[in-house]
Parts: sequence; C-alpha cells; structure tokens
Amino acid sequence: MKRFRMAARPPSPAPSASSRVAVVGAGMVGLSTAWFLQERGVGVTVYDREGVAAGSSWGNAGWLTPGLATPLPEPAVLTYGVRAVLSPSSPVYVPPSADPKLLRFLAGFARNSTASQWLRSMRALVPINSLALPSFDTLAEGGVEARTLEAKSFIAAYRTAAERKVLLEELEQIHSAGQTMEFDVLDGNEARGVEPSLSDEIGAAIRLHGQRYIDPGHYVHALADAVRVRGGVIHEGTEVTEVRDEAAGVTVVVGGGDGERFDAVVLGTGAWLGRLARKFGVRSLVQAGRGYSFSVPVEHVPSGPVYFPAQRVACTPLGDRLRVAGMMEFRKPEAPLDARRVHAIAEAARPLLRGADLDARQDEWVGSRPCTTDGLPLIGATRSPRVFAAGGHGMWGITLGPATGRLLAETIVTGERPAQLAPFDPLR
Repeated sequence: MKRFRMAARPPSPAPSASSRVAVVGAGMVGLSTAWFLQERGVGVTVYDREGVAAGSSWGNAGWLTPGLATPLPEPAVLTYGVRAVLSPSSPVYVPPSADPKLLRFLAGFARNSTASQWLRSMRALVPINSLALPSFDTLAEGGVEARTLEAKSFIAAYRTAAERKVLLEELEQIHSAGQTMEFDVLDGNEARGVEPSLSDEIGAAIRLHGQRYIDPGHYVHALADAVRVRGGVIHEGTEVTEVRDEAAGVTVVVGGGDGERFDAVVLGTGAWLGRLARKFGVRSLVQAGRGYSFSVPVEHVPSGPVYFPAQRVACTPLGDRLRVAGMMEFRKPEAPLDARRVHAIAEAARPLLRGADLDARQDEWVGSRPCTTDGLPLIGATRSPRVFAAGGHGMWGITLGPATGRLLAETIVTGERPAQLAPFDPLR
C-alpha cells in the first residue's frame, strides 16, 4: 500500500443593514443562508413551494467531500458519445426529445468540457471548498442538532488498475489547482480488507481521507428546526410567483396576493432558479441534472461511502441500510421518476457489492441537481442590489451549501463581496 499527500461588472453594494430577508427555497443552500443571516442579527422568512428538503437535498448521497468538489463539465463527458447518452442505462442520459433550451445548455456544457476550462473552474472552486467543512462545524457549534459523520473509510473502487488511472489523474489535476487531498492506493484484497462489502470483482481502489458524510434529509430538517428556534418563519407548500424590486424594498408575491415586503431576498430555488432570477439579469442557464437513489439492506454496512467511478454509482451507509445513488439525467425537473434509471443503477452496482439485496429496494427517489454550463455556482447580487442568487451548485449543493450561506450572508449584511465568491457572479 502506497500513501500520498497532496499539499495543498460588479453588482451594486447590498444594503448594509438588512433587518428582514426572504429566502426562497428550503434546501441546504437556502436554509444555510437563512441560518447565517440569523447569526448576523437578520430576521428571516423562508418559502418553499413543497417543503423542507423536498428538492435535491433529500435523497442524494449526502457526501461532504470538498476534496472531490470539482466542475461537472470535464473532458471525460465528451467521450461518452451521442449513442451512449441516448441510452436509458447510460450514467449520463439525454432524452432524444431534448427541447431547444436543453440543447443550448448541452452545447455550452460541451464547450466547457475541456482540460483547460476544467482547470480554471477547479481553481475557482478551491477557496470555497476550503470553507466547506469548517462551515458545517460552525453550524454544529451554533446548535444545529445533526451530526456530520467522519468517513472512516471512503473507497473509490474499480475492476482494474487501468480504470483507476482516471481518478488518479484527476487527483493530480486537483492538486495542480491548489487543493489538498490525502489518499491511499490499494489493490483489490487490500480494499476488501478495509471494506468487506466489496465483491471479488474489485481489483483496484483508492481510499480517500479527511472526508465526511451525512443523512441529508435528516440534516436539512435539523437545520430548518434550528432556523425556527431562532425565530425564523418557514412557509412550506407556498410557491413564490413573483419578486418585485420596488422603491421601499423587495416584495415577495405568493399566488395572486399583494405580497410581503422585505429588505432583500435570496433566490435559492435550485433547478428552478431562472424562473425568478432571469428578470434580474441572471442569464446563465440552470438545467436539472436529475439524480436517482434508493436504499437496500446489506449484510455488512460500510464504515463510510463507497464509490464506483466507472459506473458513476455512489453508496452511503444510512443506519442499517445502504443508499445507492447515481445517474445524471438531463430532463425537466418536473418529469416523473423513470424506473429504467433505478434499474440501471441497481444492475451497475450488483456485481460490485457483496451482500447487498438490490431487489429489496425502498425509498426510490429522483431529485434535480441545478447544473450550469461552466460547472460553477451562481452566488451573489443580481442586477438588483437587493436580490441575490444562490444556486447552480450541480452535485455539490450539500457539500457547499453552508459555505455558500456563510459567504452570502456576509455579502448581504456588509455590502461587500468576499473574494471566494468572485468567480460565481450570477451576471457572468
């Protein structure tokens, strides 16, 4: 076993003393922003068209992996080919009936899937990635009653050493961008010694260090409880239909009513960000990259996440069951769950796991990750100095949600944008 260590237009200023802020969206990003605003003495009201953690926050893998928080557009995406992405069993799926908006998104995504652009975007993510775990620690110290779990083992497993080269090269690139990651290179027997739930098909692996994970649904509900305890109001089942920037403040309209006035508003609506943000100058396309998951019983519950990168399948221990997640399906966020995707994930994982009953599935779920063409989130002031965007995190909304909330709360209260948010200008 070898061990390695890798060292590690400006918007108008925001109001300097917002006393009441509305947050639209009760996922990890929106609720983290609400909590950090409360830390600075701001009163918050949160709206969600469904409920707490009802979007992509509930059923995802729950990884807190800033070491792997990388831009989604990457050169490997282009190697799939048209035939592959049209296959229902492909880990990256595009429906044959893609609409013009989706085709525009995919064209922009492809333009950004180059090595040079990936490295630029990776460098932009490093500063906010470094705040990810400390921001979770701040939430814990502030009374959020949900734990982050240390990944005692975090295994990326492969059939062959040749397959493993892709992640090793990516780790080299992450290092080149200035981000630290410690890992071990294992053969199949060493990997099974660490994680007995791996089958004999596994011949090579990488064990990552310093990462964590959570039960995302439980965590986000605990975060909502903390916001309420501090006096925040959360309106569930309440869809915001319009935001109006007026002389005396920002009016949030629900349904056809007159609305309620606030000093500022944060739009944290995930894959639906553009619906409210477009009128405030946010032109970047935010596309739903839908992920699927389910849970199964397993004879040996892993001591941390297990990842099969070649199949793009992520497994997370939650209680006495294993959550199995995967797929990047570019479709409308409102589309129903497609059972073919669930089946494809199960069949991809079946030969790689030992003792997992992949036919005893529960909690089958689909959620829409908000993806941008350049793989970078949209965080900060819009054309209005009182309307802020917080979205487009792709696969990393759970990992980067608290750091986003922390930095955005600072922006809103002080009127000054932290350096970490400079690459994520919503008007870019």
